Order: sequence, then structure tokens, then C-alpha cells
Amino acid sequence: MISCWAQLVTMDKTWLYHSDPETKQQSMEWRHSDSPCLKKFQVQKSAGKVLASIFWDQDGILLIDYLPKGHTINAEYYSSLLVQLKDILKVKYRGKFTKGVLFLHDNAPAHRTLASQKKLAYLGFQCLDHPPSLDLHLTM
Repeated sequence: MISCWAQLVTMDKTWLYHSDPETKQQSMEWRHSDSPCLKKFQVQKSAGKVLASIFWDQDGILLIDYLPKGHTINAEYYSSLLVQLKDILKVKYRGKFTKGVLFLHDNAPAHRTLASQKKLAYLGFQCLDHPPSLDLHLTM
């Protein structure tokens, strides 16, 4: 018997930054023992970034998708991710998932489109309402 927690699948997106650090060989310098060390300028924070969409359940990560450079997440792209997720869940649960998926995602524009909502319903995902963001400010 699968509990309702086992039915819960959620997702979020995050930017992953990457850099191209110097190797030890590249950072070596030849100098006389009496000469001062050269000051190095701070290296750029990152050489690039990629948007990762991560889907997980109570057991861990189900799917990580890295958005190709120059693309944006729209309803069509998001729907294709949902299909991939459904295929992964079919393999993971092998038909034991009779009650469907309780799915929690944020209120991003691509998630709210009619096309995305129809795809979620078609795949048998029951969407949970995303709790509103609380922007609490302390007043003194």
C-alpha cells in the first residue's frame, strides 16, 4: 500500500553556475626567492550558468533537466518534461501507482498555461495549490 506521501512529487528550478578554474600548473610562476609575489586579480565569478529543473519524491531525485543554452521554459518544453517524469514514475512504481501523482510546482508562467494544465490532467497528475509566498517584514 502506498501512502499519500509516496504519491507526492515536487519540482523546482535553480541556476547552476560553473567556472573554469586554473590548474595548479597554470597558476605556477617562476620568480626569484627575493622577489615579491605577484598580486592576482580576482577571477570572474562564473564562466557560465545553466538552468536546472529538478523533480523529486520522498525517495530522492527523479529527473534533472538542464535547459539548453538559448532556450526558455515555455508550455511546450515544460509539457515534455512532465511526459519524461511520467515515464520515470512508470518504471519506478511498475503499475503500483493506481491513485495517481500529487504534484506540487510553483506558479511560474509556463506551469500555469492551459496547455500545461491539460498535460498534467492527461498524465493523471493532481496539482496541489502552491502556498503563497510570505514576505514578512518586521516592523520596529
